[in-house]
Amino acid sequence: MTSEDSDLRSALMLEQAAHCFINMRTRMLRKFAFHMILAGHRFSKAGQKRHALRCYCQAMQVYKGRSWSLAEDHINFTVGRQSFTLGRPEKAAQAFKQILTNDSRQTAAQQGAFLREYLYVYKTVISRSGVRLPQLPLPCIHGAATRVYFGHERRLAEGEKQAATHVSLDQEYDAEQAAMWCKLEEQLVAAANRGVVPANFQPSQCYLNSQTDNLRHPLVVVEEPVVVVEVVFRNPLKVPLALSRLSLVWRFTRDTHAAAATEDAGEELVSNQDTLEQESRQTDDVLTTETILDFHLAPEETKMARLRLLPHRTGCLSITGVVYDLAAASPAETPDDDDGLLKAETIIVSGKQDLKIRGPRLNHTKEDKMFVRYGPDRRLEPIVTPPMPLMEVFFLQFPTALLCGEIRKAYVEFCNVSGVSLCGLRVASTHPEFFTFGNPSAGTPLTPLSPASAENFSAYKTLAAAPGSGAACETLVSADDFGPTSDMVDVPGGGTLEPGHSVQLPLWLRGPDQEGVHEINFLFYYESPDKRSKISHRVVRHSVFICASRSLSVQASAHASAIPPQRGQDQDGGSTLVFVDVENINTSDAAVREFHIVQVSSGSQHWSLSKCINPAKDKDCKVSSKERAKLCFRAAPCKARRASLDRAEMFTFADVNLSDERIVSSATPCGDFFCCRRTSKACRADACSSGSRTPSGGRSLGEDLVRVVNECDRLDLNIIVIWKAYVVEDSKQLILEGQLHVALQAVGEEATSLAPKQDTQEMVLLKFKSDPPPPAVPPSTQLSRLIKSNLRYSETYAHDFAHDSVCVVPVCLVLSNCCRTDVDITVDLRHKTTSSEWSECACSFTWVGQTRYRLALCPRQTRDLELQACFLMPGVYNINTHAVCAAPCLNGHHRDAADAQTEVVQHGAGPALIVINDSSQ
Repeated sequence: MTSEDSDLRSALMLEQAAHCFINMRTRMLRKFAFHMILAGHRFSKAGQKRHALRCYCQAMQVYKGRSWSLAEDHINFTVGRQSFTLGRPEKAAQAFKQILTNDSRQTAAQQGAFLREYLYVYKTVISRSGVRLPQLPLPCIHGAATRVYFGHERRLAEGEKQAATHVSLDQEYDAEQAAMWCKLEEQLVAAANRGVVPANFQPSQCYLNSQTDNLRHPLVVVEEPVVVVEVVFRNPLKVPLALSRLSLVWRFTRDTHAAAATEDAGEELVSNQDTLEQESRQTDDVLTTETILDFHLAPEETKMARLRLLPHRTGCLSITGVVYDLAAASPAETPDDDDGLLKAETIIVSGKQDLKIRGPRLNHTKEDKMFVRYGPDRRLEPIVTPPMPLMEVFFLQFPTALLCGEIRKAYVEFCNVSGVSLCGLRVASTHPEFFTFGNPSAGTPLTPLSPASAENFSAYKTLAAAPGSGAACETLVSADDFGPTSDMVDVPGGGTLEPGHSVQLPLWLRGPDQEGVHEINFLFYYESPDKRSKISHRVVRHSVFICASRSLSVQASAHASAIPPQRGQDQDGGSTLVFVDVENINTSDAAVREFHIVQVSSGSQHWSLSKCINPAKDKDCKVSSKERAKLCFRAAPCKARRASLDRAEMFTFADVNLSDERIVSSATPCGDFFCCRRTSKACRADACSSGSRTPSGGRSLGEDLVRVVNECDRLDLNIIVIWKAYVVEDSKQLILEGQLHVALQAVGEEATSLAPKQDTQEMVLLKFKSDPPPPAVPPSTQLSRLIKSNLRYSETYAHDFAHDSVCVVPVCLVLSNCCRTDVDITVDLRHKTTSSEWSECACSFTWVGQTRYRLALCPRQTRDLELQACFLMPGVYNINTHAVCAAPCLNGHHRDAADAQTEVVQHGAGPALIVINDSSQ
């Protein structure tokens, strides 16, 4: 009887059959639901709308949540139509909402029909209920992906100026980069607070997302555009969505103290939702809300909308959601629906959606672990503070590619674009050795003033000099005369920058020592003169990528000189030969084929270059592609060091020019880059050795001996090789110049200017606890270099043996203490040489007078002993037969004659030959 022609009788029988299926011993739910749908269809044809709606609702209880999406869509669509026909628009809207929000497998045309009918029903619901801004289901909002930017929209570029990159919503969040910026900011804050980071320090956050720390309220500044909220919309349908008049919904609580100070008698709590419902704009005096007039979403598209606010009052702001108008697709783009509720008309519905963002999952207490709890997320609840200074940073002539060690002069401009003055301008960088501002307070000009540098557009301070002289020009400067020796730099002239003013400063750059692409990060820091502000400071970030190409490779080594110093020369500690090899390793840049070595300088507290032994015959030293130049210099202890022991760190700069101009290596920028490199190397060395240091009171005798021996060979000489290269680009000749550094730590060691490559360690060996190492005792070969001894005498001596059979020749023994501690010395002239090669030359020769000496030398002291050698016949003699024994004085205690046996024989300088002639023949 279910197939009766009468719709009413068929509907009744279908419903009874459905109940039979569900009341069986084994329930047949799907047959029950299917027959209920058939019954509802026949009830609808019979005009029984209420019974039809009841049947469809009962069938929906079976199909719901079973992944039968097409069946669910059909039932919801029918329930929506029947409910609207029966005057139940709220239930109809709820049914249509299920069709649009669930993942549907309907065609685009069918979804368009669903959307138009839903909007028509929803508009009817709004007109009946009187609610102006109801909750809309479309489009979907991904609340967790909401990002917020607080700050000024910076100008990207002005002509040749390049703006600082800072922070924007276009940049992807990187946790490692965020930690790096936080570390730089901590350094700047500590420098501004006498080396101490305040306990309430919080890093600046201009950009907030789901990965940042959103537990505290962000701080924004009044009258600063803008607060940017990026909301992620997703269209789940296969038809486009048209949104219009899209803006933010917010609540604002005014600051009562600020309102009382300005005599502003207004409501303490203000919201733009009421004004939006009343279609008025009375809240513009509190916040200016930007409105996006048209915002289109393509089918199944995910799109971001950036909405802006401009606060005009101080207080607490809370962004609660978005408001917009939702329109259906044009009727011409969808098929006609004769049975539908719509005719050819465009339907627009106004509504809102709340921005629901939950914080991170709590997992601290036992209750948090047992239950699902989430912490607060306050990225949409900023606090508006009083006015603060706002600075913009621009760069001029900033390069993107440099040769290794190349010096380039650029400019940086600081602009105060706010109405409040700023002060305390500082900068920190991940590569402090890459740049320098110079130090004008110490008398170093920011811009080179010498005519030669102005004519050749040189970044160095140059002076005219005689070419090929080979002699060094020394300059004694203090370490305080250089720029800062830390990762934090005080910007010169950064006292106070008034509103609307700007200052432009020169910035010297030096190419990295290692080839490749380097990321250089700058963090500029500034403060407000008003220390009572909620925002203690502000920062500007800048990141730049520099491509470094190979230029020159410098290898240097130092060896003790066997040539005794002549009378009248400085004899303090002897002299050392420094060998410098310069190789052209540039293969990537075809325009740079030849380098000119114009000067070799040194900077040290103890040693300095004194003269070039093999100066080039031509005007300067040229190094073509794959060529190598070898230079040799004599180094001596600094003369001015003895007169400045009581002062602070003093450095002696020695310039050996190989061309017709002298570059002042102690001035900006050469001296600043030398100091930056020296400081960075010292910091890395201290960090590496901090874990292995022992207290001075616990050092053993062997450790003291090792320290003394190491000081004997200690050189601490920094070589600076200054080069120039001539390049022709676009019919213009450019002069590239730069400098390379080599640090010679000890005599006998080699050093290079190339930065060592850091190899990734794939396997780490396990370290087991073992017995303590034996006490360190230096070998005798190292203890034999405490004293340098040289014989000064006349190499040829004539004597009349017919008149006098004994020839006495005066000889001067020069003893030099190479240590920085007192040394006890024993000189024994009765010692005989053990070399068989020169044994015949030592016959018929003896020392007369005192043959044993006991003396002590202070650190770096030189002393002469006047000796007499006696010869009985003419010939060639080796007079280097004496023995020099020495031992360091540890803890200031000198050895007596009984302890002389603990002294070590010092290394000799080699044979000393003298020719004795008979003048009577």
